[in-house]
Amino acid sequence: MKIVVDDLSGSEIATLLEEHIREMRSITPLESKHALDLDGLRQPEVTFWSVIDGDTLVGCGAIKRLDAGHAELKSMRTASTRKRSGVASLLLEHIITEARRMGFTRLSLETGGAEFFLPARKLYEKFGFGYCEPFADYRPDPHSVFMTRAL
Repeated sequence: MKIVVDDLSGSEIATLLEEHIREMRSITPLESKHALDLDGLRQPEVTFWSVIDGDTLVGCGAIKRLDAGHAELKSMRTASTRKRSGVASLLLEHIITEARRMGFTRLSLETGGAEFFLPARKLYEKFGFGYCEPFADYRPDPHSVFMTRAL
């Protein structure tokens, strides 16, 4: 598997992100959905990576610069056919390394509080993320959980 910076121009990544948004909307009320669409991910403060296995897109993730030392993890997604196969761990380790290399000292994230999101929360815990108060422009939300870690 290889991890590459993605310019978000390909149809495969557009489809994977559309599935991500659709699934988040089916689980989380619209006012509590914070996943970025393609336009939101194409901003200069966002770095986006895709995970490729052979010729197949198997996952993606991004970081969004919040300030000089703080970035937010965004759009972590594993293709449904590859869930629980190590793709997310490989990518998260890569993103943490890249965030450090970019000079960030803190990485935070928002994820869902529902049972559906438990595997994601366990993954983040495994990589040293702890629970925290809302950060950046987030507000307390019964459907959201906030996590952070020092880099």
